[in-house]
Amino acid sequence: MQLYYSHYRDPYVRMSEPRGRRSPVKNFFAGGCGGACLVLAGHPLDTIKVRMQTMPIPLPGEGPLYKNAFDCFRKTLSNESWRGFYKGLSTPLLYVSPLASVSFGAYAVGRGIILWNDPSKELTSAHHFLAGTLSGLCNGALVVPSDRIKCILQIQTASGMKRQYSGPFDVIRTVVRQSGIKGLYRGMCITLIRDIPGSGIYYSVYDWWKKFFISKKKSESQMNLVPIILAGGISGIVHWTYAIIPDTIKSRLQTAPDGKYPRGARDIVREAVKGEGVRSLYRGLGPVVLRAFPANASCFLGYEVALYFLNKAFP
Repeated sequence: MQLYYSHYRDPYVRMSEPRGRRSPVKNFFAGGCGGACLVLAGHPLDTIKVRMQTMPIPLPGEGPLYKNAFDCFRKTLSNESWRGFYKGLSTPLLYVSPLASVSFGAYAVGRGIILWNDPSKELTSAHHFLAGTLSGLCNGALVVPSDRIKCILQIQTASGMKRQYSGPFDVIRTVVRQSGIKGLYRGMCITLIRDIPGSGIYYSVYDWWKKFFISKKKSESQMNLVPIILAGGISGIVHWTYAIIPDTIKSRLQTAPDGKYPRGARDIVREAVKGEGVRSLYRGLGPVVLRAFPANASCFLGYEVALYFLNKAFP
């Protein structure tokens, strides 16, 4: 399957970005396919990440709820079976596909804006970063309710407490009843801090590594799926290396009882650093890195394959 060389022979010397790759509509639908692939591949490790990020600070003389990611995996499997890893799956599965559609579609719009006056311009990593920030702005503004619902469902019963919610709609009803619609948008600012620069990093790293791996190909007849998988996985790891701290703050804020952190992120950072040190803000980094490669490799693979067939069907 020639996903790239049909567009340009030399990835470092191309006169213009193919029109099909700039189409927001095609990117929108291809992005939805990529988002579904990402959720299915990465949700179990995302559950471990959220549980480690939100576990309570141990009291004096007590050990932590989870010693490490493997301990979290073992206890979840023992107490809740394999189903415990897929708690909250329905919300991101229904929500992430359209969000990924918006993300990839906005990224295509950003690239189109950069190429508006000069379609033959060679896009640099800086250009991809700027286009990615537009994607992060659009995506971050939409993802907050889904993230809050997902995180609440992922942590319930994790510490042995009685199950509170029957599913995502029960969470929505409870949150709206207690805090109004604005309760679903708790964590908006910290989400944008995570997603605007994070998306810029995500797309620019993917483009750089994609071109790098394609340039190492010896023959055009070779399959081009490997560069997609490697570049997608690496971009996910680099993105989450940046995003882990704001994501940890976001997870704690979105799962905390009403009124616990009146000043939001500042209170969370102060409590975390005072109680467990700066390293507590990196809690969950292990499962994040483990998840990042297969999940984001799957995402970009689904996106690129879908875009390829869309370009074939609608040249």
